[in-house]
Amino acid sequence: MSVKITYFVHGTTTDNENDRATGWLPGELSEVGKEQAKELGNQVKDEKFDVVFCSDLKRSVDSAELGFGDKYEILQDDRLRECNYGDMNGAEHSFKDVMMQFVESPFPNGESYKDVEQRISSFIDYLHKDWNGKHIAIVGHQGPQLALEVLLRGRTWKEAIDEDWRKTKAWQPGWEYFVAE
Repeated sequence: MSVKITYFVHGTTTDNENDRATGWLPGELSEVGKEQAKELGNQVKDEKFDVVFCSDLKRSVDSAELGFGDKYEILQDDRLRECNYGDMNGAEHSFKDVMMQFVESPFPNGESYKDVEQRISSFIDYLHKDWNGKHIAIVGHQGPQLALEVLLRGRTWKEAIDEDWRKTKAWQPGWEYFVAE
């Protein structure tokens, strides 16, 4: 048995529109982001999930509720939070051009991407134990999705960052991952 994950990213935030990286700040969906979240639910309406997980950050919760709240139970889990950028939470987005320097070393007063990987590894263990054989959806953030690329697809952090769909704006309505035994 395995767990099938369909990973969705939260809708566009006002910070995104202003080239700011929200990190552990709650974040507000912009009007565009609210519409994206509603439309996402419509785009995948034929999919059947056993549950929808999201981080406990406002932008993720709001996206999950707008897209899936009328169809599925939504469970918040703080392990699905974005990377804590520490002093750079809410700062200009440009620091993401040097993300590799924060894979092993934490952001000032924040965490590293390896810390995110540990959180997501713990979440994967939980899925394997409690949701085996199920199809779950996750509404989350960049850091956790990159960690899934590392943990479930065997990418290095450099590969995950270099091949991130956000660089080419190659958004799609969901990415599939599998937690195998």
